[in-house]
Amino acid sequence: MTNTPTAAPVSPAGAADPSRWLRVHHPRASAAARLVCFPHAGGTANAFTALSAALPEDVELLAVQYPGRQDRRGEPCAQDLSELASGVAQALAGYDDRPLFLLGHSMGALVAFETARLLEERGTVARLFVSAARPPAQDWQEPDLSLVGDEELTAGLRRLGGIPEPLLADPEIAAEILRLLRADHRALLRHRCAPDTRVAAPVTVLLASADPKNSLEQMADWARHTAGGHEVAALSGGHFSLLERPGESAPPLTRRIREDLARPAAAASGAAAASAAPDAEPLADLVRELMMEGLAGRTPRLSTDLTALEAAAGEVMAPEAFAYVSGTAGSGATGRANRTAFDRRQLLPRMLRGTRRTDTSVTLFGQRLPAPVLLAPLAAQQVAHPEGESATARAAAATGVPMVVSTFASRTLEEVAGAAGDHPRWFQLYLPSDRAVGESLVRRAEASGYGAIVVTVDATHLGFRPAELDSGYSPFLRGTGIANFTGDPAFRAGLPADADATQAVLRWAQISTDPTLTWEDLAWLRGLTRLPLLVKGVLHPDDARLALEHGADGVVVSTHGGRQLDGGVSSLDALPAVRAAVGADVPVLMDSGVRTGSDVVKALALGADAVLYGRPYVYGLGLDGQRGVEHVLRCLLTDLGLALALTGCASLADVGPHLLANGDRR
Repeated sequence: MTNTPTAAPVSPAGAADPSRWLRVHHPRASAAARLVCFPHAGGTANAFTALSAALPEDVELLAVQYPGRQDRRGEPCAQDLSELASGVAQALAGYDDRPLFLLGHSMGALVAFETARLLEERGTVARLFVSAARPPAQDWQEPDLSLVGDEELTAGLRRLGGIPEPLLADPEIAAEILRLLRADHRALLRHRCAPDTRVAAPVTVLLASADPKNSLEQMADWARHTAGGHEVAALSGGHFSLLERPGESAPPLTRRIREDLARPAAAASGAAAASAAPDAEPLADLVRELMMEGLAGRTPRLSTDLTALEAAAGEVMAPEAFAYVSGTAGSGATGRANRTAFDRRQLLPRMLRGTRRTDTSVTLFGQRLPAPVLLAPLAAQQVAHPEGESATARAAAATGVPMVVSTFASRTLEEVAGAAGDHPRWFQLYLPSDRAVGESLVRRAEASGYGAIVVTVDATHLGFRPAELDSGYSPFLRGTGIANFTGDPAFRAGLPADADATQAVLRWAQISTDPTLTWEDLAWLRGLTRLPLLVKGVLHPDDARLALEHGADGVVVSTHGGRQLDGGVSSLDALPAVRAAVGADVPVLMDSGVRTGSDVVKALALGADAVLYGRPYVYGLGLDGQRGVEHVLRCLLTDLGLALALTGCASLADVGPHLLANGDRR
């Protein structure tokens, strides 16, 4: 596309003629990893010259040269993208001595994806980066450029950016650019990919904030195309930000590459430590891992202080989204009381109990869980991160923590189940006033493998939440958090055939909750399903008894995170009386105010069988997507295991009121 000389072809021993396909702009013989870069439609290997220079010495960039351009101009352009992928995969045959990271920009992302599929048998792809590109099974809505005139096409290129004006002003160069662009677009239009096609490697999506061709919502479906996890990283600038701002693009790429390279080393370090101390607590692996990273000069992306995440998330989340997640009812008295209740109680540890191992597992409704922690049902998680509940579900599965999925999720319960795989999950139900919709939600949860129904009873009226009211912000009225309704056949049956998004939102607002609910409605729900049924939002011991009388199998002591009744009792203070009311054999969970592993121990000491963990994981989601949620949960579980060991408890069976100092047991 330009008159800039191409880099020298590279040809390692044993490769199948890689000199046709690969260019090295800045050779780095001692590099720890290689980044293979695939250009956009009409692009050449030279597109990555600046990015190559911006990368550090431990990452070597290999730029792919497609046929039909520059020193390959005598060859015909590829007829389809699989032809390009096959050529690159063969050329990379001699590059298995170091980890390979693939990066594709725009159309190049599809070529990189197909190349990763071909390379999987060799196990050589560490991660796939995709820039400014919709998922492979999605309709890219690209026009047939053979029907677009030169002037119109050139004007479009100017609007999109990425090509210096002097090149477009040169008739000969401009003609060459348009020739390549049309040829590559023909191959792009022929490309087909099934919705369930996946690569094993994790995928990082690079999305520029002002890209006119792609949006965060469109990028979400990349999660369907990887079995290794999916994340979105933001760049500033437009469609060609990756190439035009190499100084900004190189650091996030380098950081992610180094993190992936460090994982095997960290695992090896953990294995060595375990062999030296075979009885060490496995959950303490995180502590050892972070210390080993520190020796290499690397610190965690997020703080390990789980109480500090709220302030950090407030710096990066949109103000109205942060207000929605963090806000509480009225003056915030109930929210403060939830934390004060934990701070007021003190643990009284016992020493020399031989607790080199701690067993954090618990059995709920016949299922053994690795820890007494489940993710609380928080609605509309897409306000925190574009992947929303899908990212949370993958993080929950990776850490062994079951997720309770909200009725008001921004992903359908089927989508979240797909992201969770075989991992345990529960479904939280706001019982709609339209009982046909309520029954349909329950049937869908049963069909999608959810293991329990958690019906919330403390939000039949929306609490008075100043942070939301002052910003005039409701995600639901903007269409986020109602996916389980708009995708429900019973809900759709109540809409006109030609209903638009506004009509769907209005119907949701009319039927999504029911202020007329009574205990008889719980009995109706009990007759609807054989799944374990829990009632969430119980604080009074008499309500706990009534829940059991009307068919509940367990209760969740909850203040809704302080978001409903201002000035109410804290969950932890209400917990002992609820436990006494239902007896020792009924599962009792609690939420609201839980932040640390020691908090979990205090809740268990006062009678809880497990806790639902809420806002901190959503702050992690907002800060770093799936990785952020995983970080929060690993920190919590590590803290919990160590808190048990440090109080002298070998298992949860050892936890009881005796762990609390005098005066703290009520």
